[in-house]
Amino acid sequence: MQQNKVKKAVIPAAGFGTRLFPATKVVKKELFPIIDKDGRAKPVILAIVEEAISAGIEEVGIVVQSSDKEIFADFFKNPPNKELFNKLSPQNQEYSKYLQELGCRITILTQDEQEGYGHAVFCAKEWVKDEPFLLMLGDHVYSSEIEKSCASQVIDVYEQVNQSVVGLTVMPANIIHKAGCVTGIWHSLNSLLSLTQVYEKPTIEYARQYLRVEGMVNDEFLCIFGLYVLTPKIFDFLEEHIKQNFRERGEFQLTSCLDRLLQEQGMTGYVVKGKCFDTGLPDAYWQTMIDFRI
Repeated sequence: MQQNKVKKAVIPAAGFGTRLFPATKVVKKELFPIIDKDGRAKPVILAIVEEAISAGIEEVGIVVQSSDKEIFADFFKNPPNKELFNKLSPQNQEYSKYLQELGCRITILTQDEQEGYGHAVFCAKEWVKDEPFLLMLGDHVYSSEIEKSCASQVIDVYEQVNQSVVGLTVMPANIIHKAGCVTGIWHSLNSLLSLTQVYEKPTIEYARQYLRVEGMVNDEFLCIFGLYVLTPKIFDFLEEHIKQNFRERGEFQLTSCLDRLLQEQGMTGYVVKGKCFDTGLPDAYWQTMIDFRI
């Protein structure tokens, strides 16, 4: 149905990148280079934007620190200086023009104070308005195992089920303390499930007791992949937490608001057919450089 169409994507990119210090003292982590399948060096944020556009997204809002607005705007909206442009190969001159066309679809939003991931998402409220939107992490890139991109897969599920969708991946117990985890009831085995709980960074003991999913191998759990399609109702819960100064680990988080959205409107989990690469950690970034091209 037409009202289900997801037209906007939000990419929070306002973190400090402390885990990649001292490189992030001079380069934002979202601007770190990766090499794509065509051998082109591009900043992480561009790969994420292209993932969104490949899924039919029409407009992209990137949430950045106020002091970084100019850097991101310059990359997406301004041509290289004449001297550099003239030295580019014909292919890169064409790509430069494509970048500016892409820039017409991008709005740079700001987060004036770094108050957590949930707060960064909330900063997109006025721009998103009353529409469902694709939410992507600012330091994750995705590689699909099928013809359809990872973002397209998640959007397609949203348009089928008409409720918020969280992309999922399978993780072993020893790393779930770093992730958001879910549990639920399979609707389509190993693919779709109706979620019953979303929980941030569980202990192994908690996960074994409360987050087991039927049919999965012992000590394997379903965790958040880093792609979501959310209804605008999420902003109500984020706003409530911000007004009440309800913080978790010192910041306004998204996961507890996802759990409230689930309880109120229902939520579908989808096991994405693809891989997610975290470029926000030194080892994971190094691994991305190797694996993302394959």
